[in-house]
Amino acid sequence: MAELNKQQAQHKDHLFLFYERWHNTPYRLGGQSLRGVDCSAFVQIAFDEVFKHPLPRTTDKQSDMGESIDYENREFGDLVFFKTGIKIRHVGIYIGDNSFMHASTSRGVIISRLDSPYWADAYWQTRRVL
Repeated sequence: MAELNKQQAQHKDHLFLFYERWHNTPYRLGGQSLRGVDCSAFVQIAFDEVFKHPLPRTTDKQSDMGESIDYENREFGDLVFFKTGIKIRHVGIYIGDNSFMHASTSRGVIISRLDSPYWADAYWQTRRVL
C-alpha cells in the first residue's frame, strides 16, 4: 500500500475516532444508530461523517459506486464487498494492513482481516469511491 497523503492521514485519524464511538455497536438489520446498525448504514454514516462523501443506503447500490479496483491495488478508504450468501452482500471500509472496518452480523462493529478464511472466501470486489 502506498504511503498516505496528508488528507488521507487526517481521514484515517478521523475514521479511527469514529470507530471508537461505534466499536461494539450491535448489528441490527435496518439499524442506523448506536443502538444497532447494519453494514451498509455503518459505511454510509462513516463516509458522511468522516469523508463528507454521500453514499447510497444499501449494499446493492453502494456496490455500483465508483470504480472497480483490483484486490492487490486497494487503498485506505476503498469499499470492500463480500458475498456471504446466495443473495446476501456485505460491505466494509478498507483501512490498510489487509484489514477492514465493518458491522459484523455476529459481533457488531469491529475490524476484521481480509485474509481470514471466512472473509477471504467471501470476498467479491473492491470499489474506490473517493
